[in-house]
Amino acid sequence: MPRVVVLGSSGYDLTIRLPRLPRPGETLLGGELLRGPGGKGANAAVAARRAGAEVTFLTALGDDDFGRWLVEHDRNEGLDLSFAKTVSDEANQVALIFVGEDGANLIGVAPGASAHLTPSDIDALPDAAFPRKGVLLACLEVPVPTVARGLARAKANGMTTILNPAPADRAILETEMLSHVDFLTPNQEEAAELTTMPTETIEQAIEAAKALRDRGGCGVIVTLGDRGCLVLGRDWGQNLVPAPKVKAVDTVGAGDAFNGALAVALAEGRGPVDAAVFACAAGSLAVTRPGAQGGLAHREEIERFLSDP
Repeated sequence: MPRVVVLGSSGYDLTIRLPRLPRPGETLLGGELLRGPGGKGANAAVAARRAGAEVTFLTALGDDDFGRWLVEHDRNEGLDLSFAKTVSDEANQVALIFVGEDGANLIGVAPGASAHLTPSDIDALPDAAFPRKGVLLACLEVPVPTVARGLARAKANGMTTILNPAPADRAILETEMLSHVDFLTPNQEEAAELTTMPTETIEQAIEAAKALRDRGGCGVIVTLGDRGCLVLGRDWGQNLVPAPKVKAVDTVGAGDAFNGALAVALAEGRGPVDAAVFACAAGSLAVTRPGAQGGLAHREEIERFLSDP
């Protein structure tokens, strides 16, 4: 079974579904409340597990009801929490999410325990936490220095590394952090924020991806929503991978689904473009169902969808 290690946040989501997103200062009644697990790290970890990998989750959980519930949930999903940290007297990460009928969303996050995962925590982990020839996937809902240390340890142990720069933080460009990254996977908005370049069109996204590749020396995969993704390599060219056409219900967690499935495909030894095809299918399936983790597809669903989209 392929090995994937996810370094990132574990959160609890409170989601309100509304006919549309509220305007600033506006109160909308009539929404439906959904509650459940979230956090970019946890979403990607569950996505990778369901897509067929053995998954170790490096995260920090709160010492509260949300944190304890998430421990039980993650273990039931089959995640290995052997190296997860519980932060005493600290609340778990919580996200407040609005979702409109068109699937668009607005999200606010209180990091809680996620902000207390430190570089020293990474230093304290045994080499077994970074399995050789596995894939490490990291996101930025935990401190950037912690992610940098995790990427460095993973590369030193012979792992392939993926950095999903979400939320976007230009601090990743100001250090040697990207020298430890094999694949950088921003969405269009994150690519724009990191490069200060427009990314509305495919042509603009290509130029932004080239700027990121040249800055960090890593492969760049820019997710383009319902248009699929752009795969730009250091030495394996440029490809536009289309996304299967689906009716979007909820786009929350779609990027996490993509990244989790991408990590699994790369851990299986697939090439970047083939891995991106698999990841696009997982991301497309995720938007057809509500909830950050409720829409994450299992391996057999992804393979069936690819064979008959």
